[in-house]
Amino acid sequence: MLAAAGAVWLGWQKGEIRLELFLEPATWMLDVALGVAAGGMLLGVWEVGRRAHPSARRLEDRLTELIGPVDVSEVLALALLSGFAEELFFRGAVQAAWGWLVATVLFALAHPGPDRGYGVWTLFVGLAGLALAGLVEWRGNLLAAMVAHTLINAVNLSRMARRAAGKMAEAPPSAPE
Repeated sequence: MLAAAGAVWLGWQKGEIRLELFLEPATWMLDVALGVAAGGMLLGVWEVGRRAHPSARRLEDRLTELIGPVDVSEVLALALLSGFAEELFFRGAVQAAWGWLVATVLFALAHPGPDRGYGVWTLFVGLAGLALAGLVEWRGNLLAAMVAHTLINAVNLSRMARRAAGKMAEAPPSAPE
């Protein structure tokens, strides 16, 4: 839905969507490397926050319950789809129209967590949105931000899927009815 909204918005704004929005052919490898580096740094920030704040651990427990056990192909599909769609919408369309600050604030507000009490998540998403916006401003295309976003989602979803599968394996079998 976000990818379609971003594509329509960009098409309406610019009249066309050019390859250069997504990558610069001459420097795409640098953008991939920058995306991996930024994603790794943001994953490190989340790990520190997760260890330091009980609400971050509770959030991961809650998301683990919601996600359940998913296989690797589902994790990769979710990570790729969300990384592409959210970056196209927030950085490609919103940031292009209204600037990095509006895009970052809207990105953070769109990620409140599954219920109240997860301000640490919104704060982290705001920080991540700021880093992703900076990558787009610096590089002039979406590739580094898309790679970072996809990496963050893939690693976090993989960790939660493994935890969910482990919890299911530990659960006692249910009694037959």
